[in-house]
Amino acid sequence: MSAETLSPPTSPPTTPAPSPHRSSRARREALRGWLYASPTTLFVVFVFLLPLLLVLQMSASDWPLLSGNQGWNLPENYVDAVDHRLFWDAIWFTLKYTAITTILLIGLGLGLAMLVQESTRWKSLLRTSFLVPSALGLASASLLFYVLYSPYAGPFADLMQSWGFTFLGTPEGALWSTVFLIVWRYAGFYMLLMLVGLQSIPDDVYEAARIDGASAWQTFRDITLPLLRPTFALTIVLCVTGSLLAFEQFYILTKGGPDNSTMTIVQLIYNVAFQGQNDLGIAAALSVIVLLALIVINVFQLRAFRRTDED
Repeated sequence: MSAETLSPPTSPPTTPAPSPHRSSRARREALRGWLYASPTTLFVVFVFLLPLLLVLQMSASDWPLLSGNQGWNLPENYVDAVDHRLFWDAIWFTLKYTAITTILLIGLGLGLAMLVQESTRWKSLLRTSFLVPSALGLASASLLFYVLYSPYAGPFADLMQSWGFTFLGTPEGALWSTVFLIVWRYAGFYMLLMLVGLQSIPDDVYEAARIDGASAWQTFRDITLPLLRPTFALTIVLCVTGSLLAFEQFYILTKGGPDNSTMTIVQLIYNVAFQGQNDLGIAAALSVIVLLALIVINVFQLRAFRRTDED
């Protein structure tokens, strides 16, 4: 019999038990992490979560503005919200306004970004000029354009009186006047986002395209646009979300007029809550509908861009 068979079996190695000092140190590190995260957690809870829960409760309750909660009123609030006489008109106008502003802002932002990227002598001046309107608040910009569009005190007042037209007097005029304000205000911001995306594209890719004899249009179509898909995803989500929630510019410039032709869905929520009906329950139901629509639209957009990247 060999010596190997006579040797006693060896026991598997045992891992040492964690010392109490090490476990207490891990607990202190975990507690420190929670302390670092607590301000953000409290901010999210009190600014987002609790107001959302309150809106959900209000949407299911009979809640007049001056009387408070009068008990459950579900699903009547949602039925009354959908049956409101301006509901579908406000949705249609909001979607039309969103489509126009998204196309103009994304296209103009990309064009301005390519301009300031290629320019050398006037690069700093152009970037500053395009970004200056973005530093102005939307409410302040709306008040500024309200004076510019005024047929009485604006710089174009004499011209409007002699020609017999007003910027905000017709539905189409009010729409395009507001679109011009938004494009002027946000074009520099979207230019900056597009410029970051353009500068993230390696120069080697463009150099290889030039060596292969690709034209400027082929380079733009086959290299710039495909590599800008993440930037397009971000900018389109931001633009669509901001346009669907448009309120300040229309409230200051048009008040939803003329004849409720520029009534957005958010302005309709405001009117139901604080003007006319003074019904917070129906307004909250409208808010929940808008929130669900935003979630669906953003998920659809992100999935569409992700599917394009996978292909």
